[in-house]
Amino acid sequence: MTTVLYPGSFDPIHLGHLDVVEQALELFGTVIVAAMHNPSKPGGMLDLDRRLELIEASVAPLRGPGRVVSVEAFPGLVVDAAHRLAADFIVKGLRTGGDFEVEQQMAHTNYAAAGVRTVYLPCKPALVFISSRFIREIANYGGDVSTMVPPAVLPHLQRASREP
Repeated sequence: MTTVLYPGSFDPIHLGHLDVVEQALELFGTVIVAAMHNPSKPGGMLDLDRRLELIEASVAPLRGPGRVVSVEAFPGLVVDAAHRLAADFIVKGLRTGGDFEVEQQMAHTNYAAAGVRTVYLPCKPALVFISSRFIREIANYGGDVSTMVPPAVLPHLQRASREP
């Protein structure tokens, strides 16, 4: 069984992320979802412990025979996390051509720096518009994001948007 690392900030986890996890499970069997601290995304809406809790609740229904999903938190470099967890590949989801350009540069850098290869999985067309940034913005203004996030996430976004 091949193990892949799916890194991200997951602030919050959304249906596009779950689509990538499902595809990776189908292809590889074992997925480690790693909530990473990204210095270019300071703060955020949900603290790390809450993100881990919501990721865990969201991926739980995806587990089954031959389908292993674990959830971890890691500071620092994705390639260090991949090595520590003995991941065979890094998995990244792609929504648009813009995503490809950013991810391709990262993939080449990760391979040059640490020899870790990246596999891209295209998001389902119905989910390509979803991004954590837009979800946070809509939720901050009290908008409805229920069609973009797993059920476990919604009450936490509503609560976080009401906090000062």
